[in-house]
Amino acid sequence: MLTCTRRLEWDAMHRIPRHESKCAAFHGHRYAAEITARAPELDDRGRVVDFGVIKERVGGWIDENWDHTAILMRGDPDPAIAVLAASNAAHGRPVFWMDVPPTAENIVASLASVAQRLLADTGVEVVRVRVWETPNGSAEWDGLVR
Repeated sequence: MLTCTRRLEWDAMHRIPRHESKCAAFHGHRYAAEITARAPELDDRGRVVDFGVIKERVGGWIDENWDHTAILMRGDPDPAIAVLAASNAAHGRPVFWMDVPPTAENIVASLASVAQRLLADTGVEVVRVRVWETPNGSAEWDGLVR
């Protein structure tokens, strides 16, 4: 089984409610994601999938939903949330709301689900997604772990 990986990057802010340290405050990251897909055989051009398909579909979703916005938890009790959400909306960048804290682990799980859905009709299987929150910290979803 052959795989290929496409890297995608975006900028966003978040905060982790109830975090015991600095991450309880609003802060931003230069996120990077690696989407790995596999196929039972290469296409007639010698590829698992065109890297541009991953960029267009998954990268397009990231641009629309996560780039230059806030990724926040629905129900976050911080009083600044409402003001931040209104400000983002006024600038055309609504908040992306998660039902869980927006940790790297929860963000990678969300992105894996999105990537699977967006690439479902391409004949490939998404087998790994890694999200880098910082240059030295990442979380990984592995679709092959049984």
